[in-house]
This record gives sequence, structure tokens and C-alpha cells, in this order.
Amino acid sequence: MDIEVLGTLAVRERGISVTPTAPKPRQVLALLALHADQVVPVSALIEELWQGAPPRSARTTLQTYVLQLRALIATALEQGEGEGEAAPAGRRTAKDVLVTLPGGYLLNSGGGTSDVREFDRLAGMGYRAMDAGDFPGAARLLREALSLWSGPAFADVHGGIQLDMETRRLEETRLCALDQRIEADLRIGRHRELLAELTVLASRYRTHENLHGQFMLALHRSGRRGEALDVYQRLRATLVRELGLEPSAALRRLQRSILMASPETPVVAETNSERLVRVG
Repeated sequence: MDIEVLGTLAVRERGISVTPTAPKPRQVLALLALHADQVVPVSALIEELWQGAPPRSARTTLQTYVLQLRALIATALEQGEGEGEAAPAGRRTAKDVLVTLPGGYLLNSGGGTSDVREFDRLAGMGYRAMDAGDFPGAARLLREALSLWSGPAFADVHGGIQLDMETRRLEETRLCALDQRIEADLRIGRHRELLAELTVLASRYRTHENLHGQFMLALHRSGRRGEALDVYQRLRATLVRELGLEPSAALRRLQRSILMASPETPVVAETNSERLVRVG
């Protein structure tokens, strides 16, 4: 089974889609797919579908959605065997793929692919490369991890409490990887190449201090010190207006370094661990 959730939901068994179009079964599959090979409690699925106000028939209705998903899986399994081919002994059935267990359900991926797992694997390798000082390797690995995202997680699924929470968690992991990838690119001198991307990111995440600090560094190192200081002033105004906060001490030090630096003097970024991160 191949699973994609970092964008639109796509779940395929033997290359054939088993993703339903109906909203409720789609929610069930999305939550099972995200936690593939793990038991998802019935209580979590009910909370996802009815957000704390389940009908009396909630469990029966959930079972109906599971049966609908199994019907799609069974069709994919049959088509995947090829027309005219005999079914092999011991082949997987729909109940082997979407398993009923005490207290919940489990989507058995059968060793297939998952974009979330691949993202976590590549991002973890990228973070370790950063820690080892291998900035070109870190930039490459983190860029590869981020390329798995085709849009917001579960972009075409109407999420409830559980999926909304998971979507926020996944977005935070994406932002962390993005922050580290930009950091790695700055370390290897790609400041000019980053300017267009950072312009968009600073506009989208208007109170994210790390991204604004990276934008300031990229501008300063590109000989655009005035614009770097303007980025600081816009961020400060936004933080004060929307959150009642001043920029962090790390960002204020960066601003002072840019103010005092001559055009020939490099401004060195602090490491991410020395910064205060605010995500807006």
C-alpha cells in the first residue's frame, strides 16, 4: 500500500486507488493512513467524525464506513491480481489490510510507502548532517524531504478535531525542516538564491522570527542593508501590534550587528538553538 497525505489524500493498494469520495469515509481513511500499521482507537475515529457530539448510532455508522473502505480495498486487490489470474494461496484480503482489533482499527500497509515516514526519515538525516557541520548535505536532504509536500497536509479532506490537530503538527514539522534547510543554505553562501523564497515566507509567516532573521541576513549579505533593517522594523511593528511583544534579544542583536557593520564586515547568524522562535 502506498500512502500520501502531504497534500491531497491518496491511498493506493497495488497501484489502484482506494480513496473514497464521500467525506466521512475519507476522514476515516485519512486518520488510518496517517497512523498506518498502528491501532487507531474507535474513540478517536468517533471524535474525528462527530467532534464530541456522536449520535447513538456512531459505532454502527463507523462500521459501515469501514465496510465501504474494505469494499474499495477488495476491488483493488482483485484488479491488482490481473484478469484471468488465479488468486494465490494465502493472498491478502480486505480484512487483512483494514484490520479490526480490540478497541480500534489498523491499516496494514504491507511494507508499502508513506510520504510522512519518508519525510521524517530524510528530515532526521538532514538534522544529523547539520549537527555534524555537513551543511551541503543537510541542505540537500532537507530539500528532498520538503519536496514530498505538494500542499497542506490533507488538503482535500474536511477534517475534524483529530485531523486538524495532526495537520497542525505536520505543518510544524514542515516549518522546522524549512527553517533548517534555509539555515544550511545560508551557511554555504546561497543568500542571493534565497531572497525570492524568503520574501514570500516573511509575508506568509509575519511573526516568525527565525525566518525574518534569515531574511535580514540574506539581504545584508547581498549588499541590501537598508532593506534588511526595514524587515526588522516591519516585524517589530507586527509583533507589538498583534502580540504585544518586542523582538527577541537574538533578533535585536542581529539588527544591531547589521547597523554597525561596514559593507565589508560579515554579520554572523546565531545558531537556531540560540534563537527564540515565534510562529504566527
